Amino acid sequence: MGDIENRLLGRETSGPIEADQIETVPWNHEGSDATVEFTTDELTAFCPVTSQPDFYDLKLTYTPKKHLLESKAMKLYLWGFRDRGAFAEDLAATMLGDLVKACEPMFMEVDLTQKVRGGLQIRTVVRHPGKPSET
Repeated sequence: MGDIENRLLGRETSGPIEADQIETVPWNHEGSDATVEFTTDELTAFCPVTSQPDFYDLKLTYTPKKHLLESKAMKLYLWGFRDRGAFAEDLAATMLGDLVKACEPMFMEVDLTQKVRGGLQIRTVVRHPGKPSET
């Protein structure tokens, strides 16, 4: 968590943030059986080959260790993909790496579904070790 004067929470923001700006808040219940989920159907990126827009459903699940992902920072981080070209599979893996680095969870799963385009739906699930998925 950054200096209080540099935090995003409680401040007006005008654009997306990079992965190294993702803020966390302390989790004081290490060792508890807790699961945190973020879901959205508003994630967008574009195809790096055709530049066509891609729309995604995201389900992020994690077991915190010492830090929680701050929700405003998450919204601003996800906003940043709107102007980036990425294949669905790479997008999921990039998110997992960025978010694991930010909060160092015991377990994390990024379940990303690209909505149907060209007759195909793509689902990519990537995990940071800890426990198997129940889906």
